[in-house]
Amino acid sequence: MNLAYPIEDIAEIDGVTYELDMSYDNILRLFDLLKDNSLSDASKVNTGLIMLINDDLEQYEIEVKAKIFVELFKNAVGNDESERNNVDLEGNPMPDIPNDDKRAYDLVQDAEYIYASFMSDYGIDLFEVQGKLHWYKFKALLNGLTDKSKFMRVVEIRQAELPKGKGMQKERERIRKLKEHYALKEDDSNAT
Repeated sequence: MNLAYPIEDIAEIDGVTYELDMSYDNILRLFDLLKDNSLSDASKVNTGLIMLINDDLEQYEIEVKAKIFVELFKNAVGNDESERNNVDLEGNPMPDIPNDDKRAYDLVQDAEYIYASFMSDYGIDLFEVQGKLHWYKFKALLNGLTDKSKFMRVVEIRQAELPKGKGMQKERERIRKLKEHYALKEDDSNAT
């Protein structure tokens, strides 16, 4: 996100410009679609294209549509700036750096905490701004939540180290119980 320029909801692939629906709720539904193991890859591509550009590009073979969808997703929806631009100066792909960190949050499993935190910190009702709040703005606001927000407190608990040393048994047990209570489920494809 660059505050000096407006957010453009367009992407160009192979000389064709596509207008994107980048509302945060649409992108969250797109993530759900991609996790749905009951759908074929072709169904995910066709539905994903309709969600992103309101066109299933029926004039193209599925392989071409898949390439376009992947490019649209990577360039426009990528989870952060480094994902959208993970190439060197000559345009060659950069190697992925493994991330050993455990997930600190899940947009589906933590939906209630996120909703409450947006209301508390910003006075934003996320249901009222569906179809309006841009994905990039949503991510910026999510990353800017105060440490006092419920969501950030839960994330802090998940990332907390268990204290070591003598006299820390009660605190260690307290944190262990909190971590257990707020732990993310492994398979969140059907989480509510």
